[in-house]
Amino acid sequence: MPYQTSFLIFIMNLSNEFQISIYAASIVSFSISFLLCYLIFKLFGRFQAREFKQKRLSNLKITPLGGTAMAISFFISVRLLGQADSQIISISIFALAISILGIVDDFFVLNWKFKFLFQFLFVSIPVYMLEEVINIEKIFNINFSNNLNFIFTVLWVLTLMNSINFIDNMDGFASINLIFICFALSLLSFVLNQNYLADISFILLFVISGFFIFNFPPAKIYMGDSGSLFIGFILGFISILFNWNPDDEIYIFSSFAPVFLFFTIPLLDFLTVFVYRLKNKISPTTGGTDHISHRLINKGYSAKKILLIFTIINLVIFPLLGISIYFKAVSVISFSIYLIFVFYLYIKFQKMEPLK
Repeated sequence: MPYQTSFLIFIMNLSNEFQISIYAASIVSFSISFLLCYLIFKLFGRFQAREFKQKRLSNLKITPLGGTAMAISFFISVRLLGQADSQIISISIFALAISILGIVDDFFVLNWKFKFLFQFLFVSIPVYMLEEVINIEKIFNINFSNNLNFIFTVLWVLTLMNSINFIDNMDGFASINLIFICFALSLLSFVLNQNYLADISFILLFVISGFFIFNFPPAKIYMGDSGSLFIGFILGFISILFNWNPDDEIYIFSSFAPVFLFFTIPLLDFLTVFVYRLKNKISPTTGGTDHISHRLINKGYSAKKILLIFTIINLVIFPLLGISIYFKAVSVISFSIYLIFVFYLYIKFQKMEPLK
């Protein structure tokens, strides 16, 4: 771990002469991610680390080291954008720690309490150091001396990290949804003149895309906990640094936009599984084949068709959310349409039988 951390600091502190454009950095990020995934597949392609907590729909004898490839690609590519400020360096170091924690969990099956403790530490320390929080107290016009903001922000990042891990239950499923999240976030950042966050989101998009080629069904490599926790961590801190109210006015839709932007698919999956298990007296914490991806498989859809379905779903929900955030005049209408559409999907998925 010290060697890897020193390597990251070295990469982050290279001189400015290596600065390249966002387009070149994106190509680099895709290329490194692709090449590292290829090397991992060739070297460890049939090595089984352990059985995943989620029951998957393909061969388990596949390495879960895709997250390592994505993390390395992301760190190098972000540094090539230019001099990294102290915030990005701090976030990157703890993102690396999260990724290493995920690798250890993939290979040695950590106790959930031990794993959660380190997740909490690796998230709460940078939140405290950076003094960057989601101002929930301002939204509800209350004052807890920033303590509620701190707790809410840490829980937000932890929830986002683990929600991505939750939907990583089918080849390509988490990847395709994350690609759309990154695209929507980079576009919003650009439109709202938050260019550095737009660049970081854009690079993360290409990093995941390079991995997606090997994760496309039938998958040759999985992201593992090292990937899902790492990406959730980065997205969580991007959402904290992002100014969702650039006019400094409180709009209910833009204030809670991150929840819907990041959690639409995980929430659909969670609610479908939770309600089903509650009705059938099954523990919500156990792995199973009752996720929305499994239900669609049971309906006769192939994994590739399921990815196409969720591509279409994302192409509907993200424009609606974007309109709700950016065009305040029609936010009520677009957000109402979004809610109706998501509720319709929930009813459809709930009626589908789980895979036996």
